[in-house]
Amino acid sequence: MLRRWLTRLFNLESEEAGAVTAGFLMFFLLFAGYFMLRPVRETMGITGGVDNLQWLFTGTFVATLAAMPLFGWVAARVRRRRILYWVFGFFALNLTAFAFGFLAQPDNVWLARTFYIWISVFNMIAISVAWSVLVDLFAVGQAKRLFGLMAAGASLGGLTGPLLAVLLVERIGHAGLLFLSAVFLLAAAGAARRVQHWRDAHPLSAEETLQRQRPLGGSPFAGATEVLRSPFMLGIAAFVLLLASVTTFLYFEQARLVELNFPDKADQTRVFGTIDAIVQSLAILSQLFITGRLAQRLGVGVLLVAVPVVAMFGFLWLAFAPTFAVLAIVMVVRRAGEYAFVRPGREMLWTAVTPEAKYKAKNFVDTVVYRGADAVSAWVKSGVDLLAQQPAVAALLGAALALLWAFNGGVLARMHRRLT
Repeated sequence: MLRRWLTRLFNLESEEAGAVTAGFLMFFLLFAGYFMLRPVRETMGITGGVDNLQWLFTGTFVATLAAMPLFGWVAARVRRRRILYWVFGFFALNLTAFAFGFLAQPDNVWLARTFYIWISVFNMIAISVAWSVLVDLFAVGQAKRLFGLMAAGASLGGLTGPLLAVLLVERIGHAGLLFLSAVFLLAAAGAARRVQHWRDAHPLSAEETLQRQRPLGGSPFAGATEVLRSPFMLGIAAFVLLLASVTTFLYFEQARLVELNFPDKADQTRVFGTIDAIVQSLAILSQLFITGRLAQRLGVGVLLVAVPVVAMFGFLWLAFAPTFAVLAIVMVVRRAGEYAFVRPGREMLWTAVTPEAKYKAKNFVDTVVYRGADAVSAWVKSGVDLLAQQPAVAALLGAALALLWAFNGGVLARMHRRLT
């Protein structure tokens, strides 16, 4: 009776419970480990000076460009079902190396900048690959019902991670947080393995199961070429570009106001951690009880359009009241909406493409396009601030970008409906 009640409450089929639990756990561990380090990343970014953030964003984009062929090479030659294990294992080794670096030179500015760039690349690739596995394993109808539920694991991890950072940063230091994050990342790979085994036991088709045993093949640069050949994937790239631009505008305002109001590094880490905790608390309830039902009844479009419209009004409010309190509210609402609605909706779009595109093209869009938009919008934001010297101008430009973002989301939803 309890099982039937839970499956009805969360809109599940009985045989899907194990897979959803494993997917939930995978995202929980991945995001707990990352969000435990996110306040550390923000602190490292401020260490080099807020005026230099645009250089860090540019460095992140260059590092992402360098990482893309390496990921493409792995995706082309490793069996499809093992791509995630290679990626997560590699990043766990990187985290361990950085931890030893912080133990040896905790105040090294260049180490801080390198870590900021590295983790900004790591989080995009790791999260993209985790979603690629789910997009690869679940059919379109299942994705609409289940992606929100599994994304709730990301929100719970995003809630747990900042709390761990706030509680542990003084006891074990930044290096200790990195060691713990590496352990979480390896455990997330184990949870992904459980999802793979579930699909093996409940195959969509014998041919589909056989295909996952083979490498994808092709060129390390195939992701870029696939995107350029497909109007649908170009539309997804435009959606991600606008999303990243809106996010960057708000991110720079957050860094500026936090530095102004909280000069102590430990206080900065606590502020960033507190904001993250509030965001995830709001997102998780929506993911558990609203996202899947909303997508199933109204379609993907409502997930892709609602948050950009809210962001537009948030920018307009910020233009007339550029204070930390207003910014904090806008940041919390936008980010909670992104995690609860935009990210699951964006991932549902990829269920309509080929298996190779689900890994290669998707990773190109999630990393190179996103970080390229970060770098360009960072310089645009710095230029606007320098020329206008009025926060309201940047906020109004952000509102215009959010409006374009909403329009693009509506177009993508119609294209996805035709394809599926």
